[in-house]
Amino acid sequence: MKLTCRAFLRLSSVSAILSLGSRSVWAQAYPARPVRVLVGYAPGGVNDLLARLIGQFLAERLGQSFPVENRPGAASNIATEAVARAPADGYTLLLVGSANAINTTLYDRLSFDFRKDIAPVATLCSVPIALLVNPSVPVKTVPELIAYAKANPGKLSMASPGNGSPQHLAGELFKMMAGIDMVHIPYRGGGPALTDILAGQVQVFFGSVASSIQYIRNGQLRALAVTTPERLDVLPDLPTIAEFLPGYTAVGWYGIGAPAGTPAAIVALLNREVNAGLADPKIKARLADLGATALPGSPADFGRLIAEETERWAKVVRFSGAKAD
Repeated sequence: MKLTCRAFLRLSSVSAILSLGSRSVWAQAYPARPVRVLVGYAPGGVNDLLARLIGQFLAERLGQSFPVENRPGAASNIATEAVARAPADGYTLLLVGSANAINTTLYDRLSFDFRKDIAPVATLCSVPIALLVNPSVPVKTVPELIAYAKANPGKLSMASPGNGSPQHLAGELFKMMAGIDMVHIPYRGGGPALTDILAGQVQVFFGSVASSIQYIRNGQLRALAVTTPERLDVLPDLPTIAEFLPGYTAVGWYGIGAPAGTPAAIVALLNREVNAGLADPKIKARLADLGATALPGSPADFGRLIAEETERWAKVVRFSGAKAD
């Protein structure tokens, strides 16, 4: 039996309506089972802490567990690839960070396209970085550090958690804008770098405020400035680098991503719930303890942040010649 054009169109319309209806029901039932949140770093770091913090909130709100799965390696690329290849059904999420934007340029060959393969769901927060020196370095301000570095080119060592890490590029941006030379010493993680600057094995470190604030407060490390556009409430007397180098800013940020093609209704639901979490007093207090600033917004807002940061850090990667390990 042949279908007339009109009959074919009628059947197509019915099929489309049924398809939309099934997707709507699917989204309304979400989540029907545990939702994995992949983190590209080992347990115990800021990435891991944030994933568990928001995962617990989502579990309480949505009635399903959000277990964190740590897949460290390749500056978070292993976890990112796993999520990029996962089914786009909302049951595999990624703790996205500024490293993802940096890696787009830092790595010559990746088996995925972060901008195309990971859908932005919700921004979580920005996390400040502090410019730290060992107390043995005879400087107490950013201008003094710049003057000392210019008088002693190549004699200061600058630690980082690894080549191409946000802290490394914060340092490279500082070197570029200040016109100074410091020798970069990459470590395999922020913990070993922090240990060595405390011991005086390296002199300078752009470290996260969350992991270094206790050492700043007890005088084991001297903080010269923060990398944020404005001063921090947790360290109100500490100036910003921008007060001495106008336009300087280097802030770590985090958010939640999902495989591209994840249904818009699921993305919208997760975005709404994450934003509710960022407004929760307990989560706000925990973020404040880390010196972090909540960044509520839409998936489109997160997408714009990723695009802007990818472009900005690409310039620093190319200027510095940074290469992946």
